[in-house]
Amino acid sequence: MTDTAAETGSAGNLPPDSLTPRAIVEQLDKYIIGQDKAKKMVAIALRNRWRRQQVAADLREEIMPNNIILIGATGVGKTEIARRLARLAEAPFIKVEASKFTEVGYVGRDVESIIRDLTDLAVVQVKTCRTEQVRVRAEMMAEDRLLDLLFPAEPYSPPSSGMDTDARDDAELRRERTREKLKQQLRDGKLEKRIVELTTSRQEHFPMMQIFSPGGIEEMGLNLQDMLGGMMPQKRKKHKMPVSEARQVLIEEEAQKLIDMDKVISEAISRVEQSGIVFLDEIDKIAAEAESSGGPDVSREGVQRDILPVVEGTNVITKYGMVKTDHILFIASGAFHVAKPSDLIPELQGRFPIRVELDDLTTEDFIRILTEPENALVKQYTALLKTEGVTISFTKGAIREISRIATEVNSTAENIGARRLHTIMSTLLEDVLFQLPDPSMSSIKITAEEVQKRLADIVEDEDLRRYIL
Repeated sequence: MTDTAAETGSAGNLPPDSLTPRAIVEQLDKYIIGQDKAKKMVAIALRNRWRRQQVAADLREEIMPNNIILIGATGVGKTEIARRLARLAEAPFIKVEASKFTEVGYVGRDVESIIRDLTDLAVVQVKTCRTEQVRVRAEMMAEDRLLDLLFPAEPYSPPSSGMDTDARDDAELRRERTREKLKQQLRDGKLEKRIVELTTSRQEHFPMMQIFSPGGIEEMGLNLQDMLGGMMPQKRKKHKMPVSEARQVLIEEEAQKLIDMDKVISEAISRVEQSGIVFLDEIDKIAAEAESSGGPDVSREGVQRDILPVVEGTNVITKYGMVKTDHILFIASGAFHVAKPSDLIPELQGRFPIRVELDDLTTEDFIRILTEPENALVKQYTALLKTEGVTISFTKGAIREISRIATEVNSTAENIGARRLHTIMSTLLEDVLFQLPDPSMSSIKITAEEVQKRLADIVEDEDLRRYIL
């Protein structure tokens, strides 16, 4: 139901002030073919967030985001635009299907859980970033702990009155030399398979204790451990594992000690409030037709009224504290085959002032989608087959024939946009992918004739086309 993006995109190394609308569109062009109007509008919306941060504080709070509705059939790039936008901004991003939520009072998820989930993602995002920042120091601390496991310190015993001071110094020096040798062997990777016994601490986890309330607090993930904190006893358990595995466990433990979780949570909440992006997919499914009344449409309108305050700006209780939604950017999308944006309740319409209609994809678009983007399907299959030592190539005629078939099937069956290319490519290469690895196959050339030979019967047979393509 949800899709997330917390990783850095291809423009992640660019400073925020370099992400001008033109630069944003250039980055989006690497992955999304066409839809220039939609890319232009989301680029402006993203840049406006940076511009708002430069405004004087007294006016900054008054500048609200221009939320967007993307209108278009499935597979034309609506979700991809939002996802890539979030990666460019390195912003907390969550994709949710509006049709999965229910009106308060009904069984199901309430809309405020969107913000709670977004905050959870932001905490993970910031924590991951902080872990990378302290990783070098954590590795050094983990190395010292590994040396202690491999070469434990001798138990302290008070020196006897007759013990020679020089003998004690010599023993200490020998221990230091041995430890240095082990450290070098550890760094050279010679001790990776050595078994060590590691003691880890963990709190006992208890079953979820759900709290039922109209506000949906049951979604907060409250449990006995969260409520009672340090009162729960910690269990210490010993594990035997190779050095290679123990190193990762110790690095993780040491990194957690170096991270200030209060600062992590504070920054995560700030990121959500100032740069969070929520993508509301299938919003047309909760838009009742104007002539409809009663039945399930009552609940649809109820969901809209529940979404309204979150989009409008409200305070949502999360397990990390209060989160304000005033400046979160909401991007909604829907096919709007049956309902229209004007079928949404007026108050919600007013909160999505920008509406962009995306174009249906043509054969020429499919040709570009197959070859131009950095994650193009042809590039993906080329990389996949290369792992088997096979070189695959597609002629221009083959690419055009695949695109023509995709257009034809979309026009006679359900139009699923660029997703049709996935089913066609999968069917086209099914036998090849099954036969590999095969020593007799080192290179494969896909021509237009080969595409027609493999797919002609399926395209011509309406029943086969319906179930296979």
